[in-house]
Amino acid sequence: MRALVIDDSRAVRNILGGMLRELGFEVWEAAHGKEALELLGQIGDADVAMVDWNMPEMDGVEFVRAVRAERAYDAICLIMVTTESEKSKVVGALSEGADGYVVKPFTKESIVQKLSVLGVDAF
Repeated sequence: MRALVIDDSRAVRNILGGMLRELGFEVWEAAHGKEALELLGQIGDADVAMVDWNMPEMDGVEFVRAVRAERAYDAICLIMVTTESEKSKVVGALSEGADGYVVKPFTKESIVQKLSVLGVDAF
C-alpha cells in the first residue's frame, strides 16, 4: 500500500510518515499540494493521501479538488489531517471530495481507526 503525506511541517510529515511506515505503507512526502500533484504524476498512484489544510502554494482543499478532477485518481482515499476543526470546515472538505477527517493533534490509534473505517489498511 502506498501513502502520500502532504504537510508543510516537516515534523508532522516525519511523525505521520513514521506511523504509516510502521503500519506497512510505502510513504512519499510533499510540503504542499502542488508538490504532491507532481509527485503523484511521478509515482503514478497512491492508496491514501493524508492532507493538511493550511499550506503554501496549494492548500489541502485545492489539492483535494485537483485530485478529484482527475479520473485516474478516483481510487485514492483522501484524508484531511488538520487543525481546522470547525464543523463548516469539515463539511466543506468532505463536500469537495475528502473521504475522511482527522483533527490535530492525532494519535497512531486515531489514524489506524480512520484508515480502518475507510477500508484502507496495509496491516
